[in-house]
Amino acid sequence: MAVGSRDWTRSLYETLDGDYTTAAELREASIAGDLARWTQALTSLVTRSLRELGLEVAARGHRCTGLPIKREEYLALDVTAFRGVERGWRFPVAVCELENSGSDAVVAYALWKVLCIRDTLRVVFCYRSPRSDARRLIRLLTDGIDGAMAHPDRERLGGDTLVFIGSRSESHTFPYGFFQAWRLNRNLGRFETFGWQE
Repeated sequence: MAVGSRDWTRSLYETLDGDYTTAAELREASIAGDLARWTQALTSLVTRSLRELGLEVAARGHRCTGLPIKREEYLALDVTAFRGVERGWRFPVAVCELENSGSDAVVAYALWKVLCIRDTLRVVFCYRSPRSDARRLIRLLTDGIDGAMAHPDRERLGGDTLVFIGSRSESHTFPYGFFQAWRLNRNLGRFETFGWQE
């Protein structure tokens, strides 16, 4: 089962809409700049949104029991999702890094980590206080991909790569304006605004 970026993003927002407690926690952590609390709330949200799609998920505080070795984290990735109907070792179908560092280099490292994984959905979440920092970060990530991956390499990635950037300056529009989403255009080698509701 492939995990489509639009289906998963819809599940993410539906999960957020249906859970006032997590939504409030995520919003308040963002306003306070409490990135550890933000990461914890986001981990819970992302995990539940993937489970809503019938996937088995491993994340901190969420043990995966469908693989031969039961863990909360695989491959040093924050969230890893697998088809729920299979048993034994299998490739993940979705991976997410929830990066709360203010360092652009650390976010670029998180992107590199998910790009190294063969799956249908790769996601990086990060946080920038002013919205203008989000666009600058996307330009930096695009430049890094363009310099590191030739067109044939990008095409072999398959699936979708998304970057979600939360911004405290947009907390009044939470959750829909709070997160800006970009999707990697593998053909052009750049991130483009992701309109998941289209």
